[in-house]
Amino acid sequence: MILTGPAIRQEVAAGRITFAPLADHAVNPNSCNYHLGTELRVYNERTKRWSAVEMTSDGYLLRPRRMYLGHTAEVIGSREFAMRLIGCSSNGRRGLFLQLSADLGHTTSQHRWTLEIVAAKPTWIFPGMVAGQVSFWHNAGPVQPTPALYAGFSHPCESQMIGAPA
Repeated sequence: MILTGPAIRQEVAAGRITFAPLADHAVNPNSCNYHLGTELRVYNERTKRWSAVEMTSDGYLLRPRRMYLGHTAEVIGSREFAMRLIGCSSNGRRGLFLQLSADLGHTTSQHRWTLEIVAAKPTWIFPGMVAGQVSFWHNAGPVQPTPALYAGFSHPCESQMIGAPA
């Protein structure tokens, strides 16, 4: 069962959801808007390497059909609820796609989330812009904390799978 906006506010106030900082205007009927952080990781197909880029207020121009990793400006998590991070329709209509494959935030994880970003056409992004939405969901059954591989990162983190590009 998904939490409503008022329920999200209540759970944040009670400390059962972490969403920091939480701006009042960020709460939607069933989600909260999360914002883009300042750091990007850019994959270079030629060198097969990721490089870090620190965005300024001037923004960053994403190139089409390239993979980027960003992060949420907010620390998001919960020891009580599972999370689903998705892009927002306004960005999708601009040709900007987020969280194409990894939209599930496991219960007990709390950090700045890595965002998978792909642009269909040249698209400017800016630190602090609304990137997407996160919804919170009740768990059915006991929560068993898992050693989430990426939960320790609060910056864009490339794949930690063996054999993944460096």
